[in-house]
Amino acid sequence: MNSILPLLQKTQQASAAVRRLSDAHRSDLLNDLAAIVEQSKVLIMSENQKDLDLMDKVDPKYDRLLLNESRIQGLADSLREVALLPDPTGEVLIERNLENGLNIKKIAVPMGVVGVIYESRPNVTIDVASLCLRSGNACVLKGGKEAVFSNTCLIDLIHEILAKYGVADEAVLLLPSDRKFTEELLKATRYVDIIIPRGSDSLIQYVRQNSLIPTIETGAGVVHTYVETSADLDKAKEIIVNARVSRPSVCNSLDCAIIDETIINEFLPMLVEDFKKWNVEVYADEASFAIFEKIGYEKLQKAQEEDFGKEWLDYKISIKTVANLDEALSHIQAFSSRHSEAILTQNQAFAYRFLAEVDAAAVYHNASTRFTDGGQFGLGAEIGISTQKLHARGPFALEKLVTEKWIVLGDGQVRW
Repeated sequence: MNSILPLLQKTQQASAAVRRLSDAHRSDLLNDLAAIVEQSKVLIMSENQKDLDLMDKVDPKYDRLLLNESRIQGLADSLREVALLPDPTGEVLIERNLENGLNIKKIAVPMGVVGVIYESRPNVTIDVASLCLRSGNACVLKGGKEAVFSNTCLIDLIHEILAKYGVADEAVLLLPSDRKFTEELLKATRYVDIIIPRGSDSLIQYVRQNSLIPTIETGAGVVHTYVETSADLDKAKEIIVNARVSRPSVCNSLDCAIIDETIINEFLPMLVEDFKKWNVEVYADEASFAIFEKIGYEKLQKAQEEDFGKEWLDYKISIKTVANLDEALSHIQAFSSRHSEAILTQNQAFAYRFLAEVDAAAVYHNASTRFTDGGQFGLGAEIGISTQKLHARGPFALEKLVTEKWIVLGDGQVRW
């Protein structure tokens, strides 16, 4: 294949067929897709294993790539949840009758063709397709070579259901994984309306710098949790461990624990047993290093400046000690990627200040940052977590896959 432009043109044409589907048909389509995903678990896992066999199990991306039976069931459940969500299109945002007799309305309409570039996460194939089809959009998917067998299998299932509803395959288009087609996609302003990169910071920066199409970042997550001196330390221990080890390769997992210096002698030893269990490598600043070293914690490194502001995506964590809330806020401001940040405290005034001042898509009080997720927020699914401020911020889900159109109804009016 020399060019993907003919394929993109077909996707643009297919987007009209998706828009023509009724609200009920879009929901039915997703429910049918959920059923075929459930029926195809063995096939999906078999194709997914072909991808897994080509990746080192110690690679942090391995967990992102894995599709086991429970995760496949989660995809089917998510499809049904999205099917139940209200149609975001057609909503009348403004309506006015002018003195000259014109009736004007501003309504929500589909974006058109949504392009998504992503790495080693085949669940994104289903998430994006479901959200785009539910909101009347076509989509172009550019997955990574790590998930080529998994993505192709899922796309085949989607195409089987699209055919049932008279919609061309190209309405959900999976591009070849070759990187040479990425640049062509980013320049296809005639056929693609928006580009959303989901993956590593290097991917996101590449798209930002090379795309001629409007881009929405689903940014890398450099996530902090500040344990303030009044925190319930038993709960804080559970939150810190959960946020780091439950799924270390995802963007809402914890990268840096910020600990008030008055409680480090009591709190840091509480983490050791769980850190040993999960084989967590600790990158500790001077004060916290001394405590872990005294305990005899083996997987211990002295933190360097570059270890703060790093998205680990692995069983690794940096530890920063601070004197007070002001220092914690300053550290977060300096190193945050504006994804998810948390404070653990029983001081309500400190909590309110933290929630008000921290500039991030999601800010937490006494809870794990692992909840930053479209499904957990009741949105059914998400394309990613947007860390920018224009159009969408936080879980990029169904209600943000629309734009606006003005409808003007007249009866012969002219303007001189």
